[in-house]
Amino acid sequence: MFQNKSTMWVIFYFILFSGGAFLAYQAYQQYQKTELLLDKGIRTKATVIQLIPYRSDDGTTYAPVFEFKDTQQQVHSFESSIKSSPAPYKVGEKVKVVYDSKDKTNVKTISFWGLYRWSVILSMVAAPLIVLGGSYLWYIYF
Repeated sequence: MFQNKSTMWVIFYFILFSGGAFLAYQAYQQYQKTELLLDKGIRTKATVIQLIPYRSDDGTTYAPVFEFKDTQQQVHSFESSIKSSPAPYKVGEKVKVVYDSKDKTNVKTISFWGLYRWSVILSMVAAPLIVLGGSYLWYIYF
């Protein structure tokens, strides 16, 4: 299949490097979307109206449900995709959010993890792949 064993390793490390580069690009895209939402979006306060429990073998985690009014005073609610234990908020607590005026389902809480979690997670996966794949390819070709 391969002419020699080193060709197989070059392909393997090229795939690692390419996968890391793709994930880094996706992280950058997520960051850009968040920055656009912060720049063009509308900031308001949301109220925690409910904590939804999610049970698993590891225990129970809670996802807060937020409710906010848009500029036309229409009420919207959304469930956070971040679940934690203990519950991150209390029912009735006010939280800053930002939403897209054209797409009211595009809502993020204004907190580090609420805004940048996907950028951080994708970057954390991408970095070792780029370093490992790129280092090997650099070593072989330079």
